[in-house]
Parts: sequence; C-alpha cells; structure tokens
Amino acid sequence: MDERRRELNTRIDGIRAEQNKLSAQVEEAAKAGKAGEPEFAELRDRSSALKSELRELEPQLDELDQRREALLASLPNLPEPEAPDGETEEDNVSLREVGERPQFGFDPLDHLELGQRHGWIEMEAAANASGSRFAYLLGDLVMVELALVRFAMELVRDEGFRPTIPPVLVREQALFGTGMFPGEREMIYEVPRDELFLVGTSEVSLASLHADQIMEASELPKRYAGFSTCFRREAGAAGRDTRGIFRVHQFDKVEMFSFVEPSDSTEEHERLLAIQERILDALEIPYRVVDVAVGDLGAPAARKFDCEAWIPSQERYREVTSCSNTTDYQARRLSARYRPAQGESPEPVHTLNGTAVAVGRTLIALLENGQREDGTVDLPSTLQEFGAPERIPT
Repeated sequence: MDERRRELNTRIDGIRAEQNKLSAQVEEAAKAGKAGEPEFAELRDRSSALKSELRELEPQLDELDQRREALLASLPNLPEPEAPDGETEEDNVSLREVGERPQFGFDPLDHLELGQRHGWIEMEAAANASGSRFAYLLGDLVMVELALVRFAMELVRDEGFRPTIPPVLVREQALFGTGMFPGEREMIYEVPRDELFLVGTSEVSLASLHADQIMEASELPKRYAGFSTCFRREAGAAGRDTRGIFRVHQFDKVEMFSFVEPSDSTEEHERLLAIQERILDALEIPYRVVDVAVGDLGAPAARKFDCEAWIPSQERYREVTSCSNTTDYQARRLSARYRPAQGESPEPVHTLNGTAVAVGRTLIALLENGQREDGTVDLPSTLQEFGAPERIPT
C-alpha cells in the first residue's frame, strides 16, 4: 500500500511541476501578445488536461492515505524477544507460585453463594435494573471494598504514584492512542450523541494525561495511580465466568501508570510486578505469576506479566492483575514525548501500566480463600488497618 501511495504521489508531483511550467509559459505568451496563436491554445489545452488528471488522481491518493493509515493502526506493538512464543493463554509460562492454597475440611462455597447467604451480592435486582452481568454490592462487602481501595492507594502512593481520579468518559482519540481501537472496539460502551466512550480501564485516561506534550528528562519518571469505575461489554464471554461478579460489565479498579525514559522501561516493568506481588502477599492470597505468550499480549504490549489468584471454587488460578510494558507504542500514537537533553530533538517516552487492585476479582479471592465452615470469612490484618473488620459478617 505504501509503495502504491509513493508511486502515485511521485506521479502527482510530476504533474504539478509540469502544470506550473505550462502556467508560466501561458503567462509569458499572453504578455507577448500571442493569445490568438495556435501554440497558445495548445498550451492551454495541455494545462487543462493536467488539471483534469489531477482532479482524478488526488482523490485516489487520499483514499490510499486512509487505507494505509488504517493498516498501520491495526498493527500491534513488536513483542520483546523474551516474551514466550504461543497464541493463547494456554501458552503462558508460569514463573512462580506463591502462598499456600487453603485446605478445607468442609465443602467450600463459591463467592456468589457466600454473598447471597449474607446479603452481600444482589444479582437479580441488578439484572432487573441494568441487565445481565451487573451486581449490587451491599453491607460488609462494601466496607471491605473501601478498605481494599484505600490500602492499595496508600501503598502505591508510598511507591511514588500520584493518586488520581481520572475521567471515565473519553474521546475516540484516547482509545486509539492507547491501542484499544481499532481492535477492541466491540468491548467498549459508546455514547454516540456526545461522541464519547466509557473506559474499560483508567489506563486510557492516564495515558492521555500527557498526550501532545514534550516533557523534560528531569521530569521523568512520572507515575500515577488512578481509581475509577470501569466498563466493558465483554462481548462473546460465556460459561462459568458469567456467574457472580467475576466477569461483569461494571467494576472498580486501582491502576498504576508510568511514563519513563526508554532505557528505564524494563526496570519499571519489574517494579510494577513487584508492587503487585507485594499487594497480594499483604492480602494473604495464594497466587502465581505468568509470563504472557506473544499471541495473548494484546496490541499495545511488548511484554506482559499476569498475577493469577487461586480461586477454590474453580480449583485453578485466575487473573487478578496484569502489568504491561507498551514501550513507545502508545506514546507515538498519543505524541507523548520527552527531550533527552537540552537542545536535543524530542523522542517518544515509554509507557507502562499495571493493576494495583481489580476490586471485584480480589473480593472473590478474599471471600473464597478466607471462608470458614460456619460461613463467615476471615479478612487479612492488612485490611483491618483501613477499616475492615477481622471477620465478616460483623
């Protein structure tokens, strides 16, 4: 496509140059009083023919430009060489397992059974109000969420992330710039009347915080921790994940986001992962870390690590956090740049994102791993420091 565009552009440039030359000749002939001569008419005819050809070719060039840009927009980031080969999550590589899985001397309940027993999760009323895959959280579980969010936000703030409450409605460019569009468009809720979209992660809003800006090297790294409600259509999701609050259309999340110099992005990636593990350790949730396979990275990420919590009712690990190094992919699309040194030309920064706490899935892990035979749930001491009780129901 680019080759065809360049060929056509060269042809158009040649026609314009010839047309300019003919225009000068026509002007000179007119000044010389030769307007009535055959040569003058011939010059004008040739000039008119070139104008007609331009009118035909210029729309073709515009179309090629649009088609080329659409193809470029669909290309994903280049994976890091260390990212595992493979096409699906089945090809992810487990790096380590941390914590002991609970051993129950009774038949454990899943999170929805626990939630309905104690009136913490209401699905039927939510379905009546909003449709399937919405939920009301009530009572003790709400207080646990608030403690969880405060705990995560305080921890990442101590790690240098600036607490942020970002917009959850954004323009199309913000989603294109972060690489969510065009590939994930079917997952995003749209408000057509206002030409706005609901974000599926505050990564979108945080990345746009420095769009079309040039930062100084001395300003980097810039780190933000965004708390927001997130919205996803979850088109095509089915099966067990639709039970309860594991995969819903609306959920809350604390998200870390970093702008760093390119030479620092690998180290920052490891830093984000270490913070995620620190949070899960503090919450006493058994988990494993996986290195995500190339085919499962998504468009923006060059490399991604997931932390997966042990979910007793499913007898397997499930993703609760993810952290990605998107290198300069988002920065180029958003024109987020920095100046390496005074007098040097600006270059794209590197951006990274990582979940601090995905509230719904973390609540599932806390409920199911902390349950007791009498149906109560023990909570980690970490959360008690932020207002959660030692056990629920209180």
